[in-house]
Amino acid sequence: MNTMFHNFQEVLAHLDGLGLFHMDMRLDRMRRALAALDLTRPPFTVVQILGTNGKGSTAAFLASLCAAHGCKTGLYTSPHFVSPEERIRVNGQPLSGETWTAHANAIMAVAPPPGGLTYFEFLTVLALLLFREEGVDVAVLEAGLGGRHDATTAVAADLLCYAPIALDHKDVLGPTLAAIAGDKAAAVRGPVPLCTAPQFPEAARCLEEAAHAHNAPLYQAEALSAAWIPRLGLAGPHQMVNAGLALTAWRQLAPLLDRQTDDAAAQAEGLARAFLPGRLQSVPGTEDYPALLLDGAHNPHGMRALLRALDYLEQSGFRPAGAIFSCLGDKDWRTSALMLKHRLGAAPLFIPALDNPRAADVREGAAACDSLPPATAVPLAGPRALPKALAAARRVEGTAPERPILLTGSLYLLAEFFTLFPHLSAAAPPKALP
Repeated sequence: MNTMFHNFQEVLAHLDGLGLFHMDMRLDRMRRALAALDLTRPPFTVVQILGTNGKGSTAAFLASLCAAHGCKTGLYTSPHFVSPEERIRVNGQPLSGETWTAHANAIMAVAPPPGGLTYFEFLTVLALLLFREEGVDVAVLEAGLGGRHDATTAVAADLLCYAPIALDHKDVLGPTLAAIAGDKAAAVRGPVPLCTAPQFPEAARCLEEAAHAHNAPLYQAEALSAAWIPRLGLAGPHQMVNAGLALTAWRQLAPLLDRQTDDAAAQAEGLARAFLPGRLQSVPGTEDYPALLLDGAHNPHGMRALLRALDYLEQSGFRPAGAIFSCLGDKDWRTSALMLKHRLGAAPLFIPALDNPRAADVREGAAACDSLPPATAVPLAGPRALPKALAAARRVEGTAPERPILLTGSLYLLAEFFTLFPHLSAAAPPKALP
């Protein structure tokens, strides 16, 4: 095998050259690469997680449930916040750069440029290679975009899991909820169990039709009861849906892994230990930033879930003193921004520019928010906009652990924050929410 990469930094440079946002919606490249590496049907159980909002949380809950039952577990998620290493974990831990390098060379040997794999395809194949090398029992794969042409759909799956489907990526997947759900339902590709969270009627109908067409048993998950909220590793009442879906999936998965389906202690441990940064994550204040509440809500469906969570927390006296909001211009950012502004009322709202070519215009965002009086939005353009916003937020009167600044609107905003403070993305902080 020719050695193209001599170290991890060269692998990262290659990934950067592929372009994080480059998409080519076909599966032929993936299928050829997987066939060449004997990974079309991996030697471990595979779960594919699809949907719009809650995919990452569901994947984290399910991976934690698997680990709590003694399964060596691979977890593949996206996006990353600081380094691509975050996307590929075994039993919760990222793998070394040296391990990445050797397997990246194996991929280049079967899928060399030009005409090689895209960024997401490359990492998907790499994750499968690493999971095989590590001898995992089960791999939980979070889909990137859609379902029909997503890279994770090229690999055989033993279980499919659908988090709530909502309007997002309309320019790629279609303009309606039915079109988007149809694309995601197209990932159903055999008579394997299909678990779904509660869905909008259009989405539910698409999943039911796909399950019927492939003779796939369909299991409807129910949200956990409110009594579970303080016992979940991921905070917020919306996580009752994601945890309920993960638990339903586990009950179908357990027999495939020769594990008990009704071990209540292991189930409680798995749900309690789940962690994913930027999901209603409470961060104590420092001299660099105020007390913060971080959440990756990046579309109206996600923002509604966040605001419902804030309503729940307010019962315990927990209420944001203001917010830092920024978003991508190709999202339905106006709806999300106005929902947030309505919730904040007179509280200050800082809108820093994202270091991203897809970023929404901050002045346009501030003007949209200020269409709901009073005018409290402060646009921050130019370099180091986020540190400026954090510094301004520290001066907001009344900030405290129970009165944090909410930081939300885009996973890329969170990525900029975690790049500044990487230790906050690495492990679960002390639980501080009610």
